[in-house]
Amino acid sequence: MTHSAYRFKRAAAFAGAAAPTRALAFLPALFLCLLALTGCGHMPRMPWSAKPAAAPQPVNELVESSADGASTPAFPQYWKRNTLVVDLQGAPASGSLTLKPRDGAKWPVRLAFRVMPGSLGLLEVQADQRLLMPVTRDGTKPVDLELVPGVYTAKTPQVTVKWEPARTPAS
Repeated sequence: MTHSAYRFKRAAAFAGAAAPTRALAFLPALFLCLLALTGCGHMPRMPWSAKPAAAPQPVNELVESSADGASTPAFPQYWKRNTLVVDLQGAPASGSLTLKPRDGAKWPVRLAFRVMPGSLGLLEVQADQRLLMPVTRDGTKPVDLELVPGVYTAKTPQVTVKWEPARTPAS
């Protein structure tokens, strides 16, 4: 074998081995780029990050009436999964409300009342059973007071809700 043939054979061997080595050199850089892109999705307030939950859409599932029987859709109603929430945050310090299902409709599976802590003191629900629910004074966010099973059934004609103001402790 001549010297030039040996050099040619050796150069061909190195040229073939260099191509996979160069391709493997880009793998760490590619891995770092992918890692950086997946990390960007978890940053807050980025245009491509998850959007905040939409505000609940008001519905009109139950007929609201006042103590004198006049229809008053004064309190918004919202679905929170399979619970119908009646929002009493705008309620006066004391009052009452009667709820009935719409004509041809049924009672929701679950019923809850949204109140602001400290704004009301006691919520009384009268249906098949009577339920007294004290409202906490602590907190800055609204709370949902869900009725326990059995307070009303599918055959309950109406649910009466009464509330009274929070009482201040005697000093």
